[in-house]
Amino acid sequence: MLAVQQLESGYGESVILRNVSLRVKPGQVVCLMGRNGVGKTTLMKSIMGLLKARGGGVSYKGVDLTKKAPGFRAKSGIGYVPQGREIFGQLSVYENLLLGLEASRSKEKTKGEVIPPEAIEKFPVLPTMYERRGGDLSGGQQQQLAFARALASKPEVLLLDEPCEGIQPSIVDDIRDVIRSIKEEGHTAILLVEQSLDFVKSVGDYFYVLDKGAIAWEGDLAGLDDDVIRQYLTV
Repeated sequence: MLAVQQLESGYGESVILRNVSLRVKPGQVVCLMGRNGVGKTTLMKSIMGLLKARGGGVSYKGVDLTKKAPGFRAKSGIGYVPQGREIFGQLSVYENLLLGLEASRSKEKTKGEVIPPEAIEKFPVLPTMYERRGGDLSGGQQQQLAFARALASKPEVLLLDEPCEGIQPSIVDDIRDVIRSIKEEGHTAILLVEQSLDFVKSVGDYFYVLDKGAIAWEGDLAGLDDDVIRQYLTV
């Protein structure tokens, strides 16, 4: 479904990713792990087209996206919840959710359109906050809003970059439950960047470890043993 092939990318004169290849199959939860600064967020931004590839490429459902704009990728069916959430603090919760509809593959205008139930049913607290400004929410509530905003476009692949960073344990549990429910429904594949080993083990189907800008290891849960953890993940 989503394939990254020998990708090279970076910032300015710095090359961060070197020859990175990975695949996300339909219905899978694929977890991308690695220590801080190894290029995980750079890879997510490169997949979305926010950073231009310097070599290699990205394809989705057989279509080469390497030179396509981020908006094209979103309309193709790729959703993105960035690290740090990046919600619009001056807009209401409802307005933030409406922005998620802009990435919909539907040609219908968002004016007068309601938020798809599947975008908010997993976060039942959000409809009670529709009139509140996004910037007035707690970190955990903002994360739920960013997640729901991405789901509003009904993506077939969802990129989640550190969704549990800096939020309270109860919201972490909620996000784990949402990822599991998406996985069970089988309509949306997920590429997840997350530091917590316990979290990724509880939701993941396949795992990649990034080290010094390259894929250092890949495999299923059974192969993610103490040696791999000690070599590539222990700080």
